[in-house]
Amino acid sequence: MTNKTRLLMAQINPTVGAIQANTDKIISVIKTHQAQHDLIIFPELAVCGYPPEDLLLREDFQQEIDQALARIAKETLDCHVLIGHPAHPFNAASVFYQGQGIALYHKQALPNYGVFDERRYFTAGKAEACVITVNNQRFGICICEDIWHDAAINQAIASQVDALLCINASPFHDAKHQRREDLLRTQAQKGVAIVYVNTVGGQDELVFDGQSVALDNKGNIQARAPAFVESLSSLIFEKGHIQGSIAPLLHHDQLVYEALVCGTRDYVEKNGFPGVLLGLSGGIDSALTLAIAVDALGADRVHAVMMPSRYTADISGQDAEAQLATMKVRSSLLPIEPAFKTLLTTLSDAFAGQPADATEENMQARIRGLLLMALSNKTGYMLLTTSNKSETAVGYSTLYGDMAGGFAVLKDVLKTRVYELARYRNGLSPVIPERVLTRAPSAELAANQTDQDSLPDYALLDRIIKAHMENNLGAAALIKQGLPADAVYQVLTLIKRNEYKRRQAAPGVKISDRAFGKDWRYPITSGFPVKPLPQAD
Repeated sequence: MTNKTRLLMAQINPTVGAIQANTDKIISVIKTHQAQHDLIIFPELAVCGYPPEDLLLREDFQQEIDQALARIAKETLDCHVLIGHPAHPFNAASVFYQGQGIALYHKQALPNYGVFDERRYFTAGKAEACVITVNNQRFGICICEDIWHDAAINQAIASQVDALLCINASPFHDAKHQRREDLLRTQAQKGVAIVYVNTVGGQDELVFDGQSVALDNKGNIQARAPAFVESLSSLIFEKGHIQGSIAPLLHHDQLVYEALVCGTRDYVEKNGFPGVLLGLSGGIDSALTLAIAVDALGADRVHAVMMPSRYTADISGQDAEAQLATMKVRSSLLPIEPAFKTLLTTLSDAFAGQPADATEENMQARIRGLLLMALSNKTGYMLLTTSNKSETAVGYSTLYGDMAGGFAVLKDVLKTRVYELARYRNGLSPVIPERVLTRAPSAELAANQTDQDSLPDYALLDRIIKAHMENNLGAAALIKQGLPADAVYQVLTLIKRNEYKRRQAAPGVKISDRAFGKDWRYPITSGFPVKPLPQAD
């Protein structure tokens, strides 16, 4: 009689809606590894990918899920397989063994905050433990959000389990991993080992970091899978003790950079694009975007376009060409001056007597957007936009111009973080010219222009944006923290005014606690004031 269980943490990268392909991947893992293991654990909703959103409302979607589960069950021999899937109206986990379903668990805690909408689709399961026995050891089952509440742990302890198996689709943000491991450590210290299997890969705005982990019943980490890659990690479990390998943690900049690479790669790959193109200006944002694109896809699938104007500095072109040469990226040179002159002539009568302003600046951006989209249409390459989170927040980008494109790599990266990540990338190999990192940032849409002609210093701007977005602080609270009132009112007014732009923006990788997109849901039309109104007598 054995009390030793061989487990496999199957940290896989499913594609939402690709039920047959996901099932093929799952079955391949089962066939290859079930002879060497007693229990294989797949992530939450692994059969359909996470989050499937309104696909869950379709009857034919659930029918295909049921067919996939029958295929998976049929392949199981003398190995237990735990896998997540929808089971209308529940977010469920099934255990298959010797061709049969032997256990079914329904997720109890349904997250309905931030990027999560599970109460739109699922009904909460009953507050009761689900326990299976493998090699004389008792394993409880829970799903993702369950572990963040005490009920699942209390049920497991009351059921006298040896370990709790938690399957997850836990999205990444830059503080999430440490928060997650701290929570798991606290829960395990109540006296139950935890095996936490997370999904990995990009899905629209979300990216999942994996980093599946196993802790003993004292809260010590005994196994960890790597970040942002598929991984099959074997464990040996025996009455609270776990043997496994521990992948090293990535440091902060590396973790965020790899999240951007993974999210970009999977958005391109899962949507079937042959490659990407982007406008390369010689500025920091497009330089970092190019580096991420090449690291995600390879230089042969990236095409850069330089589109100088009368305001483009010579050094901008020189720096762009230097990065192209270093990274061996194909490029095109399409000056916009002829098109700009033609448009100015066409509009000369309509603009007569009016001074030049942002209109002429935006025309240049829109010419560039037109050229890039034409190349995208002709080649099938998806256009990457290069605006960062600071610009997105305050509308410092041109609708139908530099906002045009299919994916915004830096959408959730504040300008100050852009510089940090660029320096991190140069630490791996110097690909971004040093001058790009040190010269004053400029849109180069007017003579002698810099970003700070229109905006507060980026360090101050980013402090205001972060505090407002992540802590929901209004103007009065920000000013009370010591931030200058004029800058606070300017920034919050711009954030409010440019909501309509963000609704029309491309999706991008979420890497912060709160990003523009799924977890930012402000109305476009809003009479709520930025500056407090005077109190009536």
